[in-house]
Amino acid sequence: MTLSPSFVTLVNRLRFRHLSLLVALDDTRNLHQAAADINVAQPSASRMLADIEEAFGFALFERHARGMEPTPLGIEALAYARQSLAHLTRFAEGLEVKRRGGHGQLTVGAIMGAAPDLVAVAVADLKAERPLLNIRILGETSDQVVELLERREIDLALGRFTNPLQHNHFDFEPIANETMKLVVRARHPLIGQPAPRLADLIEWPWVVQPITSPARKLFEEELASAGLSSPANLVECASIFATLQLLQSSDAVAMLSESVARDYLRARLLVDLPVEIGKNLTGFGILVRKHEPLGEAASRFTALLRKYSGAAPRDADAPA
Repeated sequence: MTLSPSFVTLVNRLRFRHLSLLVALDDTRNLHQAAADINVAQPSASRMLADIEEAFGFALFERHARGMEPTPLGIEALAYARQSLAHLTRFAEGLEVKRRGGHGQLTVGAIMGAAPDLVAVAVADLKAERPLLNIRILGETSDQVVELLERREIDLALGRFTNPLQHNHFDFEPIANETMKLVVRARHPLIGQPAPRLADLIEWPWVVQPITSPARKLFEEELASAGLSSPANLVECASIFATLQLLQSSDAVAMLSESVARDYLRARLLVDLPVEIGKNLTGFGILVRKHEPLGEAASRFTALLRKYSGAAPRDADAPA
């Protein structure tokens, strides 16, 4: 394929700093803040943006008093910039690891509220096989890890779809279901009382996941089906660690997966209430970008996830 002169000129003129500026502008929609984020003066950032728009041959942003909004073609250019910068950054990080004697990098997004033990054993096995593999685990909830996957900041995700159109962009392989429990601290005033109903718990404080998470959506659906309003006294918290700390230091109620609560229940730091909830929560699984083959380390990690979840390989050629 012969590249047009204008395309060659564009590629030759774009630099790492240009890509960084475009990503920063996409994040902030403010030239002053974007310049600060990439550590350049605002006049320099203005000149860089002018150079970029001249290279593309069209405006990437519309300037308004309240900030900057990308044009339709600008949205395409920003997606390219983010993808290119992510690839280049991860290439540089992987190369640096190898320069120090390591063997690559794997970045995973995971819903730690559902699968902490599954992720832990898979990572432990992978590190035992490849001690110098650099593994990063990001995210807390499905909406966070899907966004990281879309922004190409992770290799794969362990989570759920959070809207009905995401199947157009990602492949999903179910791994496991999760049992949900309503839990409170061991010395909660409810302990020792007659078995409560869900309606009895609404007046208590709650720690809940953000409204964008599948578990929170399910919780609200179950309240609606029972004719109950959402708790008035609640804290929204995406962090499982913070949720566990809040539970142990207050009279709050929370809905947690059995795998998260298990050790706290065994240690009698938390107690599960005999209220059935979350039975309709869809299972979680492996999410990958469509039409993008996984790297060797990511493929091995997914094989370990299948092994410890009991899920069958996707096909006969799947790694063991």
